[in-house]
Amino acid sequence: MRSRLIIFFGLPFILFCFLPDMVVGQKIVSISDTVDQHLFSFGEIEYLEDSTGELSINQITSPQLRNKFRPSLSYSPTNTHRTSAYWYRIRIKNDKATRKSWVVEFFDQTIDHLEFYEPTDSNRFVVTIMGDEFNFFERETVHKNFVVNLPKASKNDSTLTYYVKVFSMQKADMLIVLRSKNWLFQYALDEYFFFGIFYGMILVFTLYNLLMFIAVRERHYLYYILYLISIGLYEMSADGIGFQYLWPNIPKINNYASSLFIFGAAISAMAFSASVLSLRKENKPLFRIFLGVAFFRLLFLMVSLFLIPEWINFRFVEIIPFLVIYYASIHSYFFKHYSPARFLVLAYSFVAFGTVHKVMQYYGIEWKPIGELSHYSLGFSFVIEMMLLSFAISDKIRILRLEKAEAQAKTIEQLHENHRLKDDLNRRLEEQVQEKTAELITANKRLASQAEEIAEINKLLERDNVQLQHEVEEVKEARVLSKEVDFKEFSEMHPDDDSWMQYLAEIKWGDGYICRKCQHMSYGTGRSPHSRRCTKCGYDESVTAYTLLQNTRLPLNKALYMVFLIYNSKGTISSHKLSEKLGIRQSTCWSYSSRIKNRIKQRQKEGSIIKGHGGWSSIIFEN
Repeated sequence: MRSRLIIFFGLPFILFCFLPDMVVGQKIVSISDTVDQHLFSFGEIEYLEDSTGELSINQITSPQLRNKFRPSLSYSPTNTHRTSAYWYRIRIKNDKATRKSWVVEFFDQTIDHLEFYEPTDSNRFVVTIMGDEFNFFERETVHKNFVVNLPKASKNDSTLTYYVKVFSMQKADMLIVLRSKNWLFQYALDEYFFFGIFYGMILVFTLYNLLMFIAVRERHYLYYILYLISIGLYEMSADGIGFQYLWPNIPKINNYASSLFIFGAAISAMAFSASVLSLRKENKPLFRIFLGVAFFRLLFLMVSLFLIPEWINFRFVEIIPFLVIYYASIHSYFFKHYSPARFLVLAYSFVAFGTVHKVMQYYGIEWKPIGELSHYSLGFSFVIEMMLLSFAISDKIRILRLEKAEAQAKTIEQLHENHRLKDDLNRRLEEQVQEKTAELITANKRLASQAEEIAEINKLLERDNVQLQHEVEEVKEARVLSKEVDFKEFSEMHPDDDSWMQYLAEIKWGDGYICRKCQHMSYGTGRSPHSRRCTKCGYDESVTAYTLLQNTRLPLNKALYMVFLIYNSKGTISSHKLSEKLGIRQSTCWSYSSRIKNRIKQRQKEGSIIKGHGGWSSIIFEN
């Protein structure tokens, strides 16, 4: 464990510890053809803070203020107070014999407003105004940095004092360098060549991962593409390349570009890391922390854009998403032993040192003089990080393929097992089919024998029916029961059809509901009054279904009264008598009374008729 920590954290630190030194010059910088460039530092730069921001060059050069300039105590001075203007002064000793043309270049291309005052022989000043608040192509020299051409010296060994006024709402590093035009041209070619390689690598990585995303449809690639695009745009905005090539006529974008693109990089990096480390599945508490940090970062951006604009350039907030990602990577590799995380740990270790170095530069905490390598340290970190993150994705895909191959092997094994089980099942089913076939043959023979017995029984029933018809003809006219009631009194028991329906429903389902189709015991309300609908099969059974009243056209109270009269008279009341009492045609009474009498005889034969005053209702329903 200790050796791994040394490798992952020590290697990036060693690489960044040996950044090149810059040579410190004298307070008055002399032009010499033997030196191609010189970077002003410490006592070579003097500064004066203008808290009002309204002092003119004449006031600055007056005896009252000229002596208030102080030498810089840092390698490169900065504008400590953003609401103040800062005046800087440099002295250059000219050489009339020089054959080179010279320029003054300002490395910090994010300065909002810069005025360069060049002295003339008549003790006046020629001012050159620049800054990222102006359109890019308004510059005298088309270069990402601010470049001012110096005229040829008219006097030999003369020392000229140049003034620079700077106002910027964000941190401005006064990295001022004196260069020959030849060296500027050579350096610019090398620098832009490096930019071409750097952004070309980002473009190649982006296109490659886009093709991989189209091929395998893994979200890691999509998040990584968004991260690469965000990092590329952030570096372009920080280096001034974006202003030169993407939005040269919209300088207002410079105030927000870096913050917006670094926000996109932070969010896409968190999404990428969470996807590669499978935090949603493997570590839900840490995944929720990721979501919380992403929400906080979005909220901070919204506040910076719409409420507190001063926060837009607050860079320390970027450390929070980075620390969360870094911790998740370390936890996944050293504690969960997840192999793709090792590339994330190593990648973010390089970015960590590059970021720390950049923050130290931003806040003026310099432990090494600023040079080209240290100035672009974060860019180098991103290049190494891009390669390592690509390795992390490849390792993740390798693990996914191994898991897929293992799952396929298990699936094939399970298919073989299923095939074997299917063969065994088919064999057992064939045996069972043969057994059932033999049983069916035996059952068919038994049913044929029973059919013959039933035919004999039917013959006996026909003879019994003939005898019953003969007995019916001999029955006397219907006799009125001892407790007979008339139709009016009977109707007063239940004055309308709905109350009769309710009465029948209580009798029919008094012992509970059972569906006649599926034997289910749960029901709901049916379509007709007091009907019941099975909740399982949907069968809707009305109150009169499976009763003597089913499909009858008689009024419900008259039909029930007829049942009552026939039951009380024990089936002896004639159809003529029923017609008189009910006011119904005699043929209708005869037809309906026949059904009732048959039901009474059936109940008597079964011995299931109920004795007493409530027995008449028992013959209405089927068993």
